Amino acid sequence: MFNNKQPFFFFLNLILILSLSSCGIRKSIKHIPDVEQYALEIPKVNTINDSTFSFNQNYLTKNKQQLWELYVKGNPLQLGYNNGALTQNLLQKQEEIFFSKVEGFVPSKFKQKLLRGFMKWYNRKMYLNVREDFQAELYGLSQYSSDKYDFIAPKFRRAMYLHGAHDIGHAMQDLMVVGCTSLAVWNENSEDGDLLIGRNFDFYVGDEFAKNKLIEFVEPEKGIPYMSVSWPGMIGVVSGMNKEGITVTINAGKSRIPLTAKTPISFVTREILQYARTIDEAIAIAKKRKVFVSESILVGSANDKNAVIIEVSPDNFGVYKVENSSAIFCTNHFQSDAYKDDKRNQKQIVESHSEYRYEKLQELLQENKKLNPEKMASILRDKSGLKDEKIGYGNEKAINQLLAHHAVIFSPQKKLVWVSSNPYQLGEFVCYDLNEIFSDKRLKNGEFAKSDLNIAKDPFVDSLEFENYEEFKFAHSEIQDAIDSDDTILTDDFIPHYQSLNPDFWLVYYQAGKYYFKQKEYSKARTEFEKALTKEITTIPDKENVEKYLKKVDKYVK
Repeated sequence: MFNNKQPFFFFLNLILILSLSSCGIRKSIKHIPDVEQYALEIPKVNTINDSTFSFNQNYLTKNKQQLWELYVKGNPLQLGYNNGALTQNLLQKQEEIFFSKVEGFVPSKFKQKLLRGFMKWYNRKMYLNVREDFQAELYGLSQYSSDKYDFIAPKFRRAMYLHGAHDIGHAMQDLMVVGCTSLAVWNENSEDGDLLIGRNFDFYVGDEFAKNKLIEFVEPEKGIPYMSVSWPGMIGVVSGMNKEGITVTINAGKSRIPLTAKTPISFVTREILQYARTIDEAIAIAKKRKVFVSESILVGSANDKNAVIIEVSPDNFGVYKVENSSAIFCTNHFQSDAYKDDKRNQKQIVESHSEYRYEKLQELLQENKKLNPEKMASILRDKSGLKDEKIGYGNEKAINQLLAHHAVIFSPQKKLVWVSSNPYQLGEFVCYDLNEIFSDKRLKNGEFAKSDLNIAKDPFVDSLEFENYEEFKFAHSEIQDAIDSDDTILTDDFIPHYQSLNPDFWLVYYQAGKYYFKQKEYSKARTEFEKALTKEITTIPDKENVEKYLKKVDKYVK
C-alpha cells in the first residue's frame, strides 16, 4: 500500500533490451477478434435519471449504498456493447484513474514511451491464450473507451492490457496491492450446516479506483448466468457466483516476475463461472489454461456442498482439499502437495504476512462458532492481530487491512450474496438473490437487492479511530514526500501528531526514523527505529530494513 514505484523501475531497466525484439509483436498488435459471426444491435441508451440507464432489458443503476448494479444479456459481442454503452462514463473515469496512476509512477515522457514499447512486447502472446468469445465481448466493451489514451494503444488492445495489469500487480508483490483473505465453512461450522464463504479483495490502486464498485449480473447467450464484483471495464472475475451456486475468489500467490503474458487469471475464473456446475468441472477448466502468475482460486459449490482451493502457476498445478474438516482457509501461500517443495512458496510462508493471517482466521473461527452471514462479516472486518493484539490500522497482518476494494459473502445453496459498500468492507453489506435476479421477478419489482437481509455497517466507521486513520493516510503521504524530497522540512509538531493518529502501527516510527536520518538527526532516528522494532512489523524484509537503518545510525551515534 505504501511503496509502489520500485517494480516499475525494475521493468524499465529491461525495456530497452526487450523492446528491441519484434518477434511475434506484429501479429499481436494487428489482431482483432472475429466479431462478424455475432448479431449486433447498437445500444440506444435511455437515461432515466443521473444514475439509472437502460437499453431493452439491460440496466444500470446506483443503489442507496452507492454501489453500481449492472444487468446485461446477449451474445458475446452484444454483452460487450451493452456493458460499454451503459457504463461509458464510469468506464472512461476508471481508465483515467488507472493511467494517471501509471503516469505518477513513470512521469518521464521518454520512459512512458519505453513502457508502451515494452507492453507491446510483453503482451504479444495474450490474444493466443484468451477465448475468442471473451475477446469479442472485450472488443464490444472497448468501443466505449476514451479516445484520450489511444496513444498508449488502440482501444481493444488497451482493454486486453488492462486485464493483464491485474495479474502483473499480483506478481509484483512489492507493489503492496494484494493481501487477500478468504474462507469457507460448512456442516458443523455454519449456523444451518450450509456452505458459507467470505472474502476480502485487498487489491489497492488508490481510493479513487475503489470508489465506483460495479456489481455485474450477466446472462450470456451460452453458459450459466452469474454475478461478479469488480470495477467498470472489467469483464474478468475476481469475486463471483453463478446461478448453479459455483463461487470463485482469487488470492495472489508468490510468483516469479513473468516474462510474457498468457491467460489473465480473471478470465480463468470467468470461464469457471460461465461453464462449471461442479468442483470437478471447475478444476478441469483451470487445468487447461496457461496462466502467467501464481494464484489460489477458492471454489465453492452448492452441488458438492464443499469448497476447494485450485492452485495455479505458470509451471505447476495443485488442488487443496481439506480432510476431516468443514472449514478451509486461503491467504497468500499455497497448501497443496504440488507446492510442498516449492522454494518460492516456502519463502512466502516464512517472510510474508500470509501465514499470520492464516493463523488469525483459525483463531477467529474458534471464537465464532457456527458462522452465519453476520458473523462472517465480523471476521472480514477484524482489525486486530493474534490474541487480539493491537497491531495498528492498515497493518497487512490484519484480516481487515482497511484498503479492501470489496468484501463478499456467498451462501451458494441459497444463491444469496452480500457485497460490501464503501468505505472498504465497513459499509453496509447489500444482499442479492440470484434466483430472483435471473428470473421474471427482477423485471416486475425493478430492484436488484434483497434489502431486508442486508448486514449493517460496522460501527467503527463512525469512530474517532477511523477518522484518525483517514487523516493518517494523508499525513503518511506528506512524510513520504518529505523523505523523497531534498527541500521539504516538516514542522516540529508534525511527526508527534502523525504518530498519534495510528500509534500501534510500526510504520509511523519507521517513517519518522527515515525522516530524521535524512535530516542527520541521528539520535532521534535511532529512538524511532527502536520504537518500530517493539511493534508488530508486517514482514521479515520490513523488519530487516528497520535493523539496517539502526546499523547505519550506529555509525553516527556513539
